[in-house]
Amino acid sequence: MTMAWDPSTAPHPAVTVDAILFTIAEGELRVLLVRRELPPYKGRWALPGGFVRMDESLDEAARRELREETGAQVRWLEQLYTFGDIHRDPARRAISVAYFALIDAASIALRAGSDADEASWHALHSLPSKLAFDHREMIDYALERLRYKTEYEPVAFQLLPERFGLSELQRVYEVILGAPLDKRNFRRKILGLGIVQASGRERSEGRGRPAALYRFRPNHFARLGGGVVLAFRSASDG
Repeated sequence: MTMAWDPSTAPHPAVTVDAILFTIAEGELRVLLVRRELPPYKGRWALPGGFVRMDESLDEAARRELREETGAQVRWLEQLYTFGDIHRDPARRAISVAYFALIDAASIALRAGSDADEASWHALHSLPSKLAFDHREMIDYALERLRYKTEYEPVAFQLLPERFGLSELQRVYEVILGAPLDKRNFRRKILGLGIVQASGRERSEGRGRPAALYRFRPNHFARLGGGVVLAFRSASDG
């Protein structure tokens, strides 16, 4: 008689979550990292993350780890990818489900905790040379996804106040995309789509004419439907 297979008797991998949080500060794109307090990779910078508990979902685990290790509480997290290289964790066989988000750094007060010694924002162009595990690969993958999302989702508006100038909006997109954009093309595209509306207010910027301030129209953006609606021409395209 063939015995039923009992999965509890077989070796199985651990399941973890890691979170890639991007923000823009001082004109550059930054990512949130923590300094590990425990081995493996003790003392090395890493993404916030940890093991999934038996009584929580993947989303709940990602939010809990962020809260415990950095003090950050975010409203929106998107599942990015599952990383499962056999040797990604030198201590055990572990599969990690990565999440990412673009947030306003000013909206959270960082506080290292749990198994992290320190939590801070790091510019993408000057990350520590050696991150823990495969976290550099995760960051690169998340950045690629973020840039792709700028073509069909209003991600940049998450970092702007309720009223903003078109120059502010363009600068956010330039930082995310890592390239200057053609000013006339950008404004024509944004205004032509009707996804912003004039607020009736202005703001003085230097000696020139006051800049008009706009509001984002999320309902109108949603009505545009799927497909690529934001494909900006870079300044080098002429």
